[in-house]
Amino acid sequence: MAFRSTRSQKPDSSSAAATTWFASGIGATSRKVWLVCRIAGGKVESLLFPPVHSDEASAKGELLHLVRRDPHALGHERSRWRLCDLLSHLSKWNVTTSASVQRLLKRMQIRYKRGRSYIHSPDRCYDEKMERIEQIKRRVQGSHGREILVYLDECSIERQPSVGYHWEAAGSDAPHARWHPRYNTLTRIIGALNPLTGRVIWTIIGKVTTHALVSFYRKLRAAYPEAERIWVVQDNWPVHLHPDVLAALEPQEKLYPVQFSPSWQNKKEPSPSGRRRKPPEPLPIQIVQLPTYASWCNPIEKLWRWLKQDHIHLHRLAGDLDALRAEIRSFLARFDQGSTELLRYVGLFPT
Repeated sequence: MAFRSTRSQKPDSSSAAATTWFASGIGATSRKVWLVCRIAGGKVESLLFPPVHSDEASAKGELLHLVRRDPHALGHERSRWRLCDLLSHLSKWNVTTSASVQRLLKRMQIRYKRGRSYIHSPDRCYDEKMERIEQIKRRVQGSHGREILVYLDECSIERQPSVGYHWEAAGSDAPHARWHPRYNTLTRIIGALNPLTGRVIWTIIGKVTTHALVSFYRKLRAAYPEAERIWVVQDNWPVHLHPDVLAALEPQEKLYPVQFSPSWQNKKEPSPSGRRRKPPEPLPIQIVQLPTYASWCNPIEKLWRWLKQDHIHLHRLAGDLDALRAEIRSFLARFDQGSTELLRYVGLFPT
């Protein structure tokens, strides 16, 4: 099929930018036209997609729909697309090689990019839980110190340094996260952030157990001895709702069900050790559950990010675990008496 050159043609004077398709022997509106030229503003621009879309936006939408699908669903035993895999699904686009697929994707502003972790909260009670937290916050603000609200979370720090950005000469070499030939011991932190003052109550332990959590609740109570009630906003980790933990607290006003492990599903009452550790008087603590899989709703998560950015990424203390833990303690101690700097960092500074 011969193609008729259009480089000398001028656009219709009645339109500043007109689009016309040309192909010998075939009408300009035919969907069988594979070789296309666009005349706009007196210039001819080759289109990399056939005249099956009215504009490039719709063409890009179709391509994105393809590359975002699981390759398994289309018969490819891979988790990610290769150019040669995409080629087999682009027959109507008049591309015949992997290189032409790459040019097509580039034309459509679709790039090969590093992914990022992502999760969407499946909690059907998301709005209800968030509204309850807002109601409790207003109640606490009007209580004049009789009630306290804190955001609680746990964080695990590995002995070996994590990878992060740092300065290094241009080229193939990169900053080194220097590991030490030791077991990658975990250091676990439990922390509770007061969103009004920026005060953080924290402890460093080796493992988060029901006993460790009850001990932390006691420490939290001791930090606010005048409070008539302490509202603890936290995630839905089953340990938070274990019978041994609940036995140490006052009766709970509202708890949403969580999925326990098989070994815990039949535990309705505290264990003998849990009953022995039960304080004489129940701790005036009410648990407030966050939506499931919604870490962005807990501002103390940003405190852990700050810790890792300044002290954990590329650290040089893998050979001295005590020194690493001392540095973590020194960082957390900055917030023992409250911090507007922390409130600003986590997005809670009052406006």
